[in-house]
Amino acid sequence: MSGIKNNLQHNATAQANTAFLKELQAKLPQYFTAEKTETIKLKDDQTETQVIQTSEFNIEKFLADLAQNNIHESRDGYRLSFVGKDYARLQTGLASETVIVPDIEHNQKPENQNSQNVFITGDNLEALRHLQNAYTGDNAIKMIYIDPPYNTGKEFVYNDKFDFTDEKLKNQLGYSDEEIARLKSIQGKSSHSAWLTFMYPRLKIAQKLLREDGVIFVSIDDNEQANLKLLMDDVFGENNYLSTISRLTGTPTGNGNATFVNELDYILVYSKNSIYFQANGLPLTKEQTQIYNQEDKNGKYLIRSLRRTGGEDRREDRPSMYYGVESPDGNLIFPIGPTGYESRWVVGKSTYEQMKENHLIEWKQVSGQWQIYQKFYLENRVQQPSNLWKDNVGNKRATRETRKLFDEEKLFDFPKPVDLIKQILTIASHHNSIILDFFAGSSTTADAVMQLNAEDGGNRKYIMVQWDEQTSPDSAARQAGYQTIDQISRERIKRAAAKIRSEKTDLPEQLDLGFKHYRLATPQIKTLEQIENFDPNQQDLFAHDMLEPFSATILQVDGLATGIDTLLQTWLMNDGYPFNTPIEILNFAGYQAFYLKEAQSLYLLAPDFKADCLKVLLNQMGQNQLLVNNIILYPYSFSFEELHQLKTNLKTNLEHTPKIIERF
Repeated sequence: MSGIKNNLQHNATAQANTAFLKELQAKLPQYFTAEKTETIKLKDDQTETQVIQTSEFNIEKFLADLAQNNIHESRDGYRLSFVGKDYARLQTGLASETVIVPDIEHNQKPENQNSQNVFITGDNLEALRHLQNAYTGDNAIKMIYIDPPYNTGKEFVYNDKFDFTDEKLKNQLGYSDEEIARLKSIQGKSSHSAWLTFMYPRLKIAQKLLREDGVIFVSIDDNEQANLKLLMDDVFGENNYLSTISRLTGTPTGNGNATFVNELDYILVYSKNSIYFQANGLPLTKEQTQIYNQEDKNGKYLIRSLRRTGGEDRREDRPSMYYGVESPDGNLIFPIGPTGYESRWVVGKSTYEQMKENHLIEWKQVSGQWQIYQKFYLENRVQQPSNLWKDNVGNKRATRETRKLFDEEKLFDFPKPVDLIKQILTIASHHNSIILDFFAGSSTTADAVMQLNAEDGGNRKYIMVQWDEQTSPDSAARQAGYQTIDQISRERIKRAAAKIRSEKTDLPEQLDLGFKHYRLATPQIKTLEQIENFDPNQQDLFAHDMLEPFSATILQVDGLATGIDTLLQTWLMNDGYPFNTPIEILNFAGYQAFYLKEAQSLYLLAPDFKADCLKVLLNQMGQNQLLVNNIILYPYSFSFEELHQLKTNLKTNLEHTPKIIERF
């Protein structure tokens, strides 16, 4: 539960294996030593606990347990290696150095006030670092779809910030001068190593965000398909690979060569854990439904012979499926093959009795002989998804969809069709699933989620992330007034929602067609220096307004967010609470505080916490009108005396003293 200062300190000492060790410690705590701390006495009887030795992994104990269980390490390791992999691993373990700025004006509009959909403007790696704190357990992601930038040989537009000095690379990665030179040589380039370095930390954190029964779909073309497969094997595990879907684009993609025209791309599909993931079937096509050519009071159906046909159809293949069944005239009928051999039924005796009881058996006379059939009703019939997608998922459809929404303006290159994402959602999501797309692009995923919810009454929720990449100065998008890609993305959601409202009259009551908007922003260097150098024992530092640097105006983002709005949202996410967590605003003699009822946590961020404010707080807590286990406060907003009085009075006047967390 750290603030920006703690994150900066963490990042300064993080190693390439920091994230991996943290994950190991969560799952295998028995192999880690205890963390050692010491208590330092400060002024005025205050104390501070510092970590003097972090937990360490006991490799000897781990290897001993492996040997005892006859588990052998691989002697001939097979793994994916590329320039920058250690740096990419380091990126995975870094904490966020940005703050979350709510778009107050947008979020307070009636259609957005109660929305549980989220759109984040900012670097998606930073967004993922924030999300991994809160979207776990019941709030974990059921399905991820991403359409990352294809490595087409051009310089990366989406270039990660690289601000590591040579000394830092040597200290945190153990790199030599030669290795540092190789790493720097790929920055901003279109090499395979650069692309893999870009993708690795994003996929690693995405894997953590998924539920145990979650799944990820990643679109890609020929340029990186083979490398992406190896990378995802490395991140998700080969055993969790489900399929590579080949998608007919309907038009040449421009990525072919002199010999072949390329008219397809791919979608790689991996589960978080193949043991738990269960795909949904797809609706039957119109052609498939036509074979259900019989009908009774229960609906349309087709029939298939109860006798096994084709291979393994003899009695000796499945002896338990050879038995007599009673025909309508009372005779026992046995499964007999066309040449007179003893055959078998497709089900055992007990299953047959159940089918008979459920009226799923039909008898017909053929050439004077009774024949028995099983009945398959059309209702709720689905088909297993194929890995070749060629219908209603082409690029021409996607271009028409976006042009129609934007009054025939072509504002976005290479959008994905809505039907493609709806098909993925149908296969991989449930009615209440959370869907994540951290390369939002034109927000096709959000459009698809809203459309599918409107059709089947679902309550799926989406999280979109899009970098505020500048549109080209001479593009149609810029001429239409869109300065950045995320502006187009958000406008697409609004127009798609309006289209759904206008075209459907029987919309589900709970249908969510709004979204909350947040921006990620990096505090100014001056602010970060003040945070890092803050000493709670130097009272002169309390004179600084340390909330103002976090307001939307100072952070140079749109909106009316104050520093309190920004810090509260950032802290809530950091403390493990997703965007839709309900927060109560409490008033203590004019002082505004924020209360998280489910955790009994009170956030004190504003300045001027005077004696009368403290008195009201103590009275409410003392009379059990307000249950508080944790008080999370912003020390910069408190004078030394205010902080001292708060701590002293809580300790002396309450039977149960809440834990005070000072976040710098």
